[in-house]
Amino acid sequence: MPSIVARMVPAWLRQYQIAALPTDVIAGLVVGILVIPQSLGYAVLAGLPPVYGLYASIVPVIVYAWLGSSNVQAVGPVAITAIMTASSLLPYADQGVEQYVLMASLLSVMVGALLWLAGRLKLGWIMQFISRGVSAGFVSGAAVLIFVSQLKYLTDIPIAGSTLIGYLSTMQMYARQLHPLTLLIGVIAFILLLANRYASKWVWRTWLSASYTKWAERLFPLILLGIAILLSLALHWSSLGVATIGSVPQGLPSFTLPHVPDVEEALKLLPTAGLMALIIFVSSSSVASTYARLRGDSFDANRELTGLGLANLAGGLFQSFAVAGGFSRTAINVDSGAKTPVASLVTVLVMIATLIAFGNVLAPLPYALLGATIMASIIGLLDIDTLKSAWKRDRLDAASFIAAFAGVLIFGLNTGLVVGLMVSFASLIWQSSNPHVAVVGQLNGTGHFRNINRHDVVTFGNLLLLRIDESLFFGNSDSVHHRISAALQKYPDAHELILIMSAVNHIDLTAQEMLSTLNKELALQDKRLHFSFIKGPVMDVIGQTPIITQLSGQVYLSTIEAVDALKSG
Repeated sequence: MPSIVARMVPAWLRQYQIAALPTDVIAGLVVGILVIPQSLGYAVLAGLPPVYGLYASIVPVIVYAWLGSSNVQAVGPVAITAIMTASSLLPYADQGVEQYVLMASLLSVMVGALLWLAGRLKLGWIMQFISRGVSAGFVSGAAVLIFVSQLKYLTDIPIAGSTLIGYLSTMQMYARQLHPLTLLIGVIAFILLLANRYASKWVWRTWLSASYTKWAERLFPLILLGIAILLSLALHWSSLGVATIGSVPQGLPSFTLPHVPDVEEALKLLPTAGLMALIIFVSSSSVASTYARLRGDSFDANRELTGLGLANLAGGLFQSFAVAGGFSRTAINVDSGAKTPVASLVTVLVMIATLIAFGNVLAPLPYALLGATIMASIIGLLDIDTLKSAWKRDRLDAASFIAAFAGVLIFGLNTGLVVGLMVSFASLIWQSSNPHVAVVGQLNGTGHFRNINRHDVVTFGNLLLLRIDESLFFGNSDSVHHRISAALQKYPDAHELILIMSAVNHIDLTAQEMLSTLNKELALQDKRLHFSFIKGPVMDVIGQTPIITQLSGQVYLSTIEAVDALKSG
């Protein structure tokens, strides 16, 4: 029994050093206080009452702190999962708050179950197949949708939809419902938050030192929240038509079974749950692995899947919506001195205290401030730098970015991600089907061989040396054959063809047939085919095939050996 209990206690807790407690407590308090406005705003973004942002910052955080792979990652409600929740549950928006809340919890349970199952199946390697272009394009497109969707809280216009066209068309349709005072409050809050975010080094350093400037920048949204509450009370904004949060339920989230729809209804949610699980894993793993590398910690992608899965699954049973590792939350956590998950547990205590003792204090808070908070913070997710970099260095990755970005705006989040992935995989297939085949020559006085178009090399009239820079398979065998044939026509005096196989890690059946055909074609032209530098695993595959047994030439261990044996004169 003691050994079972010991295994249930995470390693970080068994090895906890009391010296880390002060910094963990401070970091937890700072994060807990600073992300209250953000948590409320993300709940609203998800289409839920604001209090559910606090609910989502309790049980999932506890579970991840216990089981997650990162010691410092702060999980909770984030923009991407919030808008994906709102987008997928749009058909339930008119069925009442209670039904909508239960469906949001169900979605969290489904996402958690998929993540947990992926962790048990050790599918952490999937992360490497999401290219930087696709993930950046998806997040950037989502940022634009989130920004536009929050205009309803700054204008009081009932904007709705899941695409950019949908949002803009409903905005135009109901433009007459614009509420001037709400717009004024929202615009002023947005400008102040934007100035705090992007001009703080000029604004704050006028009065504060550099060390205090960072804390002033972080505390400003909380200060603005307090000012907005006081002004709302003093000026009676709610009686003037400004939408406010109103009564906030006091008490902790309770155990609640989510709504279980019929099979057909559940299947409609499954694709969205799968995409959300993928995005949650990719974004959270990116944050966790980055800080693990910086701190010298280990990172286990499969454990991350399990931790995120159980966090979302348990959260869905305690009135939470889907959560993930937050970029800003984690940055604040680390910068505040967090060493272990104890900091996250302290953050949970802050949320609990807010729900028990300070919930009614939030009642006069205008929705316009929450909308402005989300809009100001979401601008940082618009990743134009990645697009610029990809356009200069990798046009295929840039195409994946543009496809995902445009797909999200035109078709919505789910379809947009699929479009980006399809373009990314198409790019991968195109690259593999068009491998680089280089004509090489010998660097004078050495045993090295390089591309004749890039280096000053020695060539041999009777030899044609070709280096194949890709594994050979059914998708590129015809292309390789065509390029070899073109090179032979360009060098008609070469009667000895040497294929350098140093970059070939696999040859499938189709490619084997291509090489056998090439050998026969060369024999009919009174030419010979030779190989150099075939790797052991590849030779194990082709050693007893006609490629080797009927080869017109020889197999050489190295290219220099082949050249010395075959060059004339």
